[in-house]
Amino acid sequence: MNGKLLAVLALLLVSAALSQGQALARMGTELRCQCIATHSRFIPPKSIQDVKLTQSGPHCKNVEVIATLKDGKEVCLEPTAPWVQLIIKAILAK
Repeated sequence: MNGKLLAVLALLLVSAALSQGQALARMGTELRCQCIATHSRFIPPKSIQDVKLTQSGPHCKNVEVIATLKDGKEVCLEPTAPWVQLIIKAILAK
């Protein structure tokens, strides 16, 4: 009886360790910056479909501004560019 109980406990421990490892591995891929490089040249607002603002945090030390253009491309914008700051103010005002 003790052997069976020990085997069940060992199986549960191995199962829990494997599921924790998978969760940590998945979390590790999500906790990183999305923008490798940023674009600072002006983009006409009529070309922009959507803008996503990601604050700095444990996943990335940078504030990230990602614009989705009407043609479907995503562009990382330079958050310190004056025209980008105007867009950020408009988003935060909503």
